[in-house]
Amino acid sequence: MADDQDSRARLSVEHTGQGVIVHVRGEMDIDHADRLRETLHAEVTHPQGSAEIVVDVTDLTFCDSAGLNALLQARLTAQDLGRHIQLHNPSRQMSRLLELTGADQFFPTTPA
Repeated sequence: MADDQDSRARLSVEHTGQGVIVHVRGEMDIDHADRLRETLHAEVTHPQGSAEIVVDVTDLTFCDSAGLNALLQARLTAQDLGRHIQLHNPSRQMSRLLELTGADQFFPTTPA
């Protein structure tokens, strides 16, 4: 498992037999969204990558529009490549952000 050691937002990628899990922890804001965008893009576009990518947001304490935009861009790229992104265990704040922006219709979610 690779890990980005930022003090506010941390990302790690786990390759499993069922697919890829991108763990997002801390605060995902404009200062950290580029790292999320790059990580998701690399996983979504990997030639031998998984068709299923789970973004585990269990430990995501905050997400702003920049973080949401990174997720939406990754979703579009995944869709173009016949792959899927789902969110695992979004917090109340994350669920509210998805609902307010209408993005909840684009991301299947799984509970804890």
